[in-house]
Amino acid sequence: MEYQVSSDALNDRVILVTGAGDGIGREAALSYAAKGATVILLGRTVSKLEAVYDEIETAGGPTPAIVPLDLMGATKQNYIDMADTIEGQFSRLDGVLHNASLLGVLSPFDQIDEKTFDDVMQVNVKGAFLMTQALLPLMKKSEDARIVFTSSTVGHMGRAFWGSYAISKFATEGMMQILADELSDTNVRVNAINPGGTRTKMRASAFPAEDSNLLKTPADIMPLYIYLMAPEGRDVNGQCIYAQPKLVPGQQKAKEEEE
Repeated sequence: MEYQVSSDALNDRVILVTGAGDGIGREAALSYAAKGATVILLGRTVSKLEAVYDEIETAGGPTPAIVPLDLMGATKQNYIDMADTIEGQFSRLDGVLHNASLLGVLSPFDQIDEKTFDDVMQVNVKGAFLMTQALLPLMKKSEDARIVFTSSTVGHMGRAFWGSYAISKFATEGMMQILADELSDTNVRVNAINPGGTRTKMRASAFPAEDSNLLKTPADIMPLYIYLMAPEGRDVNGQCIYAQPKLVPGQQKAKEEEE
């Protein structure tokens, strides 16, 4: 499917992107700004966020904002304080892209370390849960708000050795579906994206022997990310959408593994 939007589709929208310093989050922040959005860059490494900030300003995009936050250690109060800050500065929030994720360690189920499991669930599930709870009142002030989660193929069907990460993505899709159903009669639309095998650091850590040149770049999959935040995507709710076409039989099996 072609995800076409106007050149100024995100004009005057305020969109928060988690994990905005690298990979898909960085590309999404740049793409949203290029379409007119004021982007709030959230991540744990300030220098990376500042680099994205500078790139947006250099390209002539709306002045972004930076929120340094490590989802691993963030508390419920941290998210409430963040929501208060956003409300004070922008009065509303039109979009959230939950992009930040932790891969953990790929291992047999009976060898999953408890701390690894807790860390993955903290970042991928609890962080997104607490952040969304804190931001919902602010998003309901928007005339057309969007929440987009990041899922995975291993969040649709369990696969050996993907343990903590797969479990977290099943939980992510469940959270998306619950929210979408609860908010179906409101101005907030909730969906998830399965980015597919993409040229990122997380992908490289999961498949170190893979030829990354065979993978799509984050820029290649941005049309869907933009569409779900734009007016054109307002009728989409409660779906997990593949950013890349499903692969045909016979293609390299490693490429079937999604982030």
